[in-house]
Amino acid sequence: MLRRLALGSAVAFLFVAAILFAALNRQRFEVDFAFLRFEVSSGLALVIVFCAGLLAGAWWRSNWIARLLAERGRLRNALRLAEARRPAGASTGEGGPSDAE
Repeated sequence: MLRRLALGSAVAFLFVAAILFAALNRQRFEVDFAFLRFEVSSGLALVIVFCAGLLAGAWWRSNWIARLLAERGRLRNALRLAEARRPAGASTGEGGPSDAE
């Protein structure tokens, strides 16, 4: 509950800050993007670029987490196979070269 409230208030704060930033930076300039040419305010352009960077970072991080989870699954399967191959009488605490001393 508290986590959702904190997340909601942080998102609302960022939204208000972005609106305020875009309203205070009214300088306009022309953007030439491939076949399009349009005019945009500097505040809005910076907010758009910031949001695009945030989304790109989130995508990169989720891709990294997905690779980690896939590796974890492969390691679990390898452990399961290794445990299945181990003979029934061989356990970690019973007899062995280190117990002979």
